[in-house]
Amino acid sequence: MKQYTQDQIHEVVKAFKDHEIIAIPTDTVYGVGVMYGDLDALHNLKHAKHRPETKPIPMMVSKLEQLEGIAIIDERTKLIAKHFLPGALTLVLPVDPRLDKSYNNGLETIAIRIPDEEFVLSLIDELDTPLLVTSANQSGAPTALKYEDVLEQLPNIDGIVLGKCRALQASTIVDCTKEDLKILREGPISLEELVCVIENKSK
Repeated sequence: MKQYTQDQIHEVVKAFKDHEIIAIPTDTVYGVGVMYGDLDALHNLKHAKHRPETKPIPMMVSKLEQLEGIAIIDERTKLIAKHFLPGALTLVLPVDPRLDKSYNNGLETIAIRIPDEEFVLSLIDELDTPLLVTSANQSGAPTALKYEDVLEQLPNIDGIVLGKCRALQASTIVDCTKEDLKILREGPISLEELVCVIENKSK
């Protein structure tokens, strides 16, 4: 497995463009991903994780404008995104009809977040396309909090960017597709915090 430092961003960009599977440190835990637009690499990523083929991989984008090209964003979601992103929050949103649904297993929703990690944001900007990123562990195994965990669990991926993750806890996942927000995975941001922001705006 090739190892990169965060100073080697151009080499990491090239690796993604060469259809490689790369693990990256984020603001939460270690992630592993491929470049959006590469279905073969996406298939290989799921195989490497032993992840069910029917389970989609979340997206990472670098800015709200990029998010708006992938999902349908209402005013409530914009408010949440502007308050909590970049950050440890994954939004489940209605997918934009223009998106190729091969990338989210034909579902009507898609999970997206903007990580609070400068290296990852710069990486996405350099690629000029989103990344498909999931936790860098075998499906069902403990979360990878440091690069040694990734080396142990995913020895057959193509590369890893060395670094440290800050929160050491996976992001909160919130379903924004219905009238009431619903937490699908507990994380650093609580439902109460999300609701508070929305209610304060409406006062």
